[in-house]
Amino acid sequence: MAEADLAGLPHLDAATLAPLIDPARTALIVVDIQNDFAGPSGLLKRVGVDMTLAEAAIDRIEAIIPAARAAGATVAFMRVVTEPETDSDALKALYARKGRPGGQAICRTADGGADYYRVAPEAGDIEIAKLLYDSFHGTDLEDQLRARGIDTLVMTGVATDCCVDATTRAGFHRGFHVFVVSDACASYEEELHTGTLKVLHKNCALLTTADAVVSAWANNAQGAPL
Repeated sequence: MAEADLAGLPHLDAATLAPLIDPARTALIVVDIQNDFAGPSGLLKRVGVDMTLAEAAIDRIEAIIPAARAAGATVAFMRVVTEPETDSDALKALYARKGRPGGQAICRTADGGADYYRVAPEAGDIEIAKLLYDSFHGTDLEDQLRARGIDTLVMTGVATDCCVDATTRAGFHRGFHVFVVSDACASYEEELHTGTLKVLHKNCALLTTADAVVSAWANNAQGAPL
């Protein structure tokens, strides 16, 4: 399976990462793993978007979620959930000015586009329904995280250059320590993925890998040194 080339990007290894993502204070954030953004019958796939990079990222997310649960970390699922009446006027105008009227009609509840793809929340997880990119905007995500004593976010999902980026920046601006799992995020174009990772690392987050997160949390779950 093709994957983005992450060579040259700085990544924290498991030993360095483990003390920084204490499960009691950390949430795994799973962004927009939904039919329309990632599924084989979703809107993006139907208009010809290649899902190869997204599928590779979801493979790793599926490994990280049970590691988070076993370690006792919070798992939080973000989703775009829309109806025609909730569409942003600014977004509609933006699409129209780009010559794509109606292009904002994504992640509808009526046709299943908003449904989860390959992942699903369990009792005790956080679930957030949002209208646009930033998972904090117009939601109670921050309140739910603070109520659990969370001060650290481990970011995964799609798309790196859109909703992952917006949520990472918003979390940082709210005082959270943010780690982006570079190979458990994806854009639909490799250069957008790697470019966004470089910018996030420069400004507001540290990068790591799925293997490092799983190893760090396995160590936390066992209570043994790496």
